[in-house]
Parts: sequence; structure tokens; C-alpha cells
Amino acid sequence: MKVRLSSVLGLALAVGVGCAAQAAQSWTPASGHIVTRWAKDVSPEKVHPEYPRPQMVRRQWMNLNGLWDFAVAKKDDPKPSDFGQKILVPFAPESALSGIGRTIKPEDRIWYRRTFELPKAWKGKRVLANFGAVDWDTTVYVNGAKVGAHTGGYDPFGFDITDALRPSGAQEIVVSVWDPTDAGGQPRGKQVLGPGGIMYTGTSGIWQTVWLEPAPKARIVSYKAVPDVDKQLLRVTVAAAGKAAKPMVKVQAMASGKVVSAATGKPGVEIALPIRSPKLWSPSSPFLYDLRISLLDGRKTVDTVGGYFGMRKVSVKKDASGVNRLAINDKIAFQFGPLDQGFWPDGIYTAPTDEALRYDLEFLKQLGCNMLRKHVKIEPERYYYWADKLGMLIWQDMPSGFGNNTPTERTNFEDELRRMIDDYINHPSIIMWVVFNEGWGQYDTPRLVEMVEKLDPSRLVDDASGWSDEKVGDVIDVHSYPGPDMPSVEPNRAAVLGEFGGLGLTVKGHTWNEGGSWGYVSFEDKKTITDRFVGLLANVLPLIEKGLSAAVYTQTTDVEVEVNGMMTYDRAMCKFDEARAKEAVAKVYKAAP
Repeated sequence: MKVRLSSVLGLALAVGVGCAAQAAQSWTPASGHIVTRWAKDVSPEKVHPEYPRPQMVRRQWMNLNGLWDFAVAKKDDPKPSDFGQKILVPFAPESALSGIGRTIKPEDRIWYRRTFELPKAWKGKRVLANFGAVDWDTTVYVNGAKVGAHTGGYDPFGFDITDALRPSGAQEIVVSVWDPTDAGGQPRGKQVLGPGGIMYTGTSGIWQTVWLEPAPKARIVSYKAVPDVDKQLLRVTVAAAGKAAKPMVKVQAMASGKVVSAATGKPGVEIALPIRSPKLWSPSSPFLYDLRISLLDGRKTVDTVGGYFGMRKVSVKKDASGVNRLAINDKIAFQFGPLDQGFWPDGIYTAPTDEALRYDLEFLKQLGCNMLRKHVKIEPERYYYWADKLGMLIWQDMPSGFGNNTPTERTNFEDELRRMIDDYINHPSIIMWVVFNEGWGQYDTPRLVEMVEKLDPSRLVDDASGWSDEKVGDVIDVHSYPGPDMPSVEPNRAAVLGEFGGLGLTVKGHTWNEGGSWGYVSFEDKKTITDRFVGLLANVLPLIEKGLSAAVYTQTTDVEVEVNGMMTYDRAMCKFDEARAKEAVAKVYKAAP
């Protein structure tokens, strides 16, 4: 059987949509703010129908996105008897596309409920309920029985719900969530209860896809696939659950549908998969191999998942003058791109569609950017799938926890930091982990950087982007508005400009708040803001000669009242003259050694 990534995802999509089909039901987005052009493509019958986990694809699944019963109660109250409202999952209740459009307060608890029926073909298998992300404290019940609980606003999780299922007929799933937003000390990025300035509307509850899948008792739980370009290997470690008499793992790499390498080993033990004369992944040539992983019991295959990988290496390398530079596959390459916050006027934390999610990356590639800094937010896995396919380098921030003062707050932060690395380690697009932003909740920096380096030696680490550098990690990172500027060149780390720019332009009819918008520096029209953007990038050129390795421009889009975007918040237009902006971007790469 061919298992090209495209065919695996296509098959999963067809099965998932077929299982999750719902009767047409009334739903209307909440009003009050602008929406994107993709909002018209959202309906209860079609809401994020794509298979949500491209790095571990199973053929059979059931999408539970769509209309759920919804209620808001007091935090300590029991499950309501009357839910009273409908919400469109996976959009948070604060968003327009949820159909709710209201603030969830720390004294609230939100409740979700829906029913489903399992296909007969799943009989005899374990049934897993998966959640892409739910913010923040979640408890799940099936047919009245508690099946599990989870804390964390950004990481995927799931439970085996088999023992709570009825023999046949309708099954009920209920999800209870409490989210204090900025009244708690948990990681929450830029979410606040009172948005304004550089802080934005919160996201509570379910905000990524919910789905079911059948799996055997002995099954693959997860895998880690780390490329070793120097030794022409893919290092694969597979975690398995359940009991098998003679468990073995078989790993196969494919290119153009043909197996190019295979290896076997034990679950939990690293398997070295040779990749001879590898085709390397880079922004200019984002080649991806397909991956098939099978769990065997003796000679019998009991579980199989599909995925992909990219062979690429990231490092700090000295140029001919002895200055540290960022390198991809041992080639020094200047990195330029935007601060990317991942907010949407209609979905808040959740893009309206997969096409919208992809569009932001396509826009940046078209403008000539080869990198972005994903700012204090972790995206759904399909975002990184598109970055892998399109060839975008990503500096991935850990979402900020602004307190981090108590042992509980620090445990929450470190747990989610570990999960971020474990959950997204297979994506070649991610090349750097950013532990802290501008001192927000910063503590024990050397210890946490060392922890990240041990969890993932294959990537670079930025200890703190801007402000509070503690001379650890792989880069020294400063912020300068509007800038540009650079830190002093060091003997052991590369110098980067983690934020600059912030050029603001309000476009009437395309802003969140016509009367209250702001930018670091404000302009009146496309020509003047383009002139300044081109001038900023011209001023980056001499800094590159002095040793600057990367520059991050603020930002991809406007976000709520902040109008510093290359695009308007609704993605309706680019604020720059695109041809001039693209020409200016191209010059920064030519200036690099």
C-alpha cells in the first residue's frame, strides 16, 4: 500500500467527514467585529474537516467538530440540566464564529455536550477521544463517567473512553472547562480579560479539533523522528501502549511512493534509519520524505501510522571573519520574517479554515520571508504541517506565564514547555525554541535553557527574546522599535534582532476598532508606510555586515487595536506596495555572507 503523506491525509479526511456528518442546524456568527473572507466557508456541516494530526495519521477517525450544546455556569456548580445554547466547535466562546461571542470570566465554568454513534467497523477496538487543545482546566465525561482530566491550554491530549461506552446506540460526551485567563498564573500568552494595547481577547475552552479514532489494544502512542544530517540518519523512537507478546517496531522512509530505507527495533528504543545521500529540507527546497511506522507482535502487524520528516540541520557557524551566524544545513543564511501572533478577528485563536491557516504562510513566502517568530502562542499541528510543506523557518515561543512566582505556576509553565517540545519535535520548520519573551514571567533561565537543550539537542535555543538576556542559549536577542539595532557580537552566540519595525497604518473598514487603533509609528497611506519599510530594511544591511544573523519585523497582521501589520487584521489587503517590499526583502539576503 502506498502511504504518501497526501494520500494518507486524503483517506483520513474522507473517512472523518463521512463519520461526522451532521444534519443542517441553524447557526449564526456573533456580530460586532470584522470577519475574514473565509468565514463564509464555515458551517456546522463543514468546520475544520481536515485530519488534525499530520505527523501521526490513522486511517479511520470521526470528526466531532460542529454544533455542541453549550452552557455557562458558576465555577463550582454541577453540570447544568439545561444547556440552553449551541456553540460551533472548535471556536472559543469569545469568538464570533462560535456563535456565542461573550467573555468567559474566572468565576465561570463552561460546559459542552453532544452525542455520537460509533461505526460498526470499530467494534472490538479501543476508542480514543482526542483534543487538539482546550484552554485551560478540562474534565471529560462519557455517558456520565469521568474518563480523564487535563490542565494546559496549548497541548494536545486524549483519553481511552472504551470502558465508558454503551454496547450500541447514542453515546454522550460532556466536556467541562475552567479558564481564569489572566487572573490565573498559567501560560496564556497575550490573552487577557480586558483587551487593549498589545494584549488581546482571551480564548477559553475548546479551540482546536476534537476527534475519535479506533485503535488496537497494543498500539502506537507517539513517535519522535530526529534527523541527523551529518551521519545520514533519521533517529526514530516509538512509544507504544498495551501488551504484545513479541513487540517490534518497523520504520520505513519513502520518497515518491517508493521505500528508500527501512529498519526495525524495539518500542522505546532509538532506531537508526539510514537516509543515504539525503535530499535536504530548506526554505528554498522543502523536501519531505513520507514515513510509515508499524507496531508488530511477532510477524503480525497490529498498528500502523503514517507521517513524514525533513532532513535538515540547524546550527551556529562562524563565517570567514570568525563571526557567528545562523546556518541551515551548514550554509549560512540570513533569516528575515515577521513576528506572527496567530490571532483572527472572527476565530480569535482559531483560524476560520485550513485554507486561512495556510494563507498567512503563503503570503509571507510571496513577500520573500524565509522565517517567522511564532509569538507566545502554539498553533494547531496543521499550521506546522503547512510550514513544513511550504518551507518556512519558525522560531517557536513558549507562551508566556506572567506570574511564574509560585511552585504551582512554575510547574504549570515547565510542564507545558516540555509538552511543546515533545509534541512538535517532528516538524522540520521549527528551528529554535524561545523560552521567554521580554522578561515576562522569567525565572531560572539557565536551568530552563539547559532543560530545553537536553530535551532537544537538534535545535537552537533563545533564552529570552529582548530585555533580560542571561548569556545562555545559542543567540543574543534584542528588541528595537522602530529600529533597527543589534546586540554586540559575541564569541559563542549569534546576534539577532528579535523585534523591530511596528509601522502602523489604519485602513478604514478593515480595523477591529475604528476609533482606538495604534501603531509604534503611524502613517497615513500605502506609499509613506512602504517608503519607511524599505528604509528600515536598508538600515538592516550594514548591521548584517557587522554580524547580525536575523531580523524579526513586527508583524504579520494587525491584531485587534494594534495596527502594526503587514496585512490588515481581516487579511483583506497588504498595506505595503508588495513589489517594492519584496525587492527590499531580497536585498537583505544578498547582504549576508
